[in-house]
Amino acid sequence: ILLNATTRRGPSGEVIGVIGVGQDITQIREITSEQERVADDLSRLIESANAPIFGVDLAFMVTEWNRKAVEISGFSKQETMGKNLVQNFIEPGTRKSVQEVLQNAIAGKETANFELILKSKFGERFTVLLNATTRRDGRGNVTGVVGVGQDITELNQVLASSKRVADDLTRLIDTANAPIFGIDTFGKVTEWNAKASSLLGYSKDE
Repeated sequence: ILLNATTRRGPSGEVIGVIGVGQDITQIREITSEQERVADDLSRLIESANAPIFGVDLAFMVTEWNRKAVEISGFSKQETMGKNLVQNFIEPGTRKSVQEVLQNAIAGKETANFELILKSKFGERFTVLLNATTRRDGRGNVTGVVGVGQDITELNQVLASSKRVADDLTRLIDTANAPIFGIDTFGKVTEWNAKASSLLGYSKDE
């Protein structure tokens, strides 16, 4: 019971006792305890997630920085909390676009699969595929943004390497001193190099 205790006085103003006015808050306490448990579970989930997760307030100051974000960036939670995310931890060339994404999320327009370039404490660059979600309090007021990311640095490196190999192969085919052609399963030409053109007289476009 939430109690208000008020002095009780007699006709002459002398104290004759106390009046207690109470409010049963058992149910409120139970609801509050449940909310605290949910908040604790959410905090543990964010901290232990195998994906970089960060949060910012309305001024883009860091309010959340989980274990995976620490691992990727090299910056501890203590080093990031309260600092401007855009100015301190984002590559200069992408700061404007990142700020726009965060501003959109604050305005209620969430963004999925945005490529974010994070700079690490040691000068490395990491590419994170980011989902920016609006963060609200219990009354529905916007309090900031939560970003959940996926480190695709290695994937981008593999794709870039594959593209280089494909480009090298294309140049090799085109400059080979032998006629080279390719066809698909329907017998249609898909490859026709320079030597094939010079020998047969048909250009690649033909």
